[in-house]
Amino acid sequence: MQKDQLLTRRRMLFAGAAALGAAGTAGVVLAGGDEDTAVTAAAPAAGPQAAQALKPSTFRLQPLTGYGPPRAAPRKLKVRTEPILQISGSGRRMMLTFDDGPNPEYTPHILDTLAKYDVRAMFFVCGECVVDNRELVARMAEEGHVVGNHTWTHPLLTTLDRKEIRSEMERTSDIIEDTYGERPQWFRAPYGAWNRAAFQLGAAMGMEPMAWTVDTTDWETPGTATIIDRVEGGAAPGVVVLSHDAGGDRSQTVRAIREWLPHLLDSGYHLTVPRRRV
Repeated sequence: MQKDQLLTRRRMLFAGAAALGAAGTAGVVLAGGDEDTAVTAAAPAAGPQAAQALKPSTFRLQPLTGYGPPRAAPRKLKVRTEPILQISGSGRRMMLTFDDGPNPEYTPHILDTLAKYDVRAMFFVCGECVVDNRELVARMAEEGHVVGNHTWTHPLLTTLDRKEIRSEMERTSDIIEDTYGERPQWFRAPYGAWNRAAFQLGAAMGMEPMAWTVDTTDWETPGTATIIDRVEGGAAPGVVVLSHDAGGDRSQTVRAIREWLPHLLDSGYHLTVPRRRV
């Protein structure tokens, strides 16, 4: 399928979704990113199962500092040994990321809030969720958000062999391209559990590994107020915020973003996404 056909398909999906949910949909966000990223640290695994499932032999990441922004991406990416974590650039810039979706109950509300405040974010989607919610991925594309690869079934990659990891990643990139119009340029390992195969395969598929700085821990459903406190308390230049729009009851996440997002903007933060590599 040619790229123009993919874009037409994406717009048809988006138009259908807009027609069905026009009453609850806010304005459209302008597309196009303007920031690069830089490696500064490694993130802890997220999710209640990760701590028990990971074994000492697992390739875990330790905090690192002193890395500058990556060069313009070549066709074949350099294999990293740690994920990109912090965005670079002057001023009070932060990035918002959402994992595990899309979900028809929660993702539209998050997209509505982002649109209301003219903010773009990154969505790391799971292929099996995209299958039944293509119109939401199409909407992400139309509204200028960046869609990343979060595997097909959200497995713990450190328990899989190389062939299984490749399948999880390739199938997800394929369905993202079929829906979004472009193959993803970013990958996030489920639970933040990385290994060498994930780094190597991601680079071979043209994807950079993205982690996070601030975990809202919304996957624990700690309460709306706690989520708000973690975002506002962790806000700082270059921070990447991890939230979830699927994988459980995300009503707290939906309510929290309506509070902390305008607060960040009022505090002078510019919320951005990575620049698209060409």
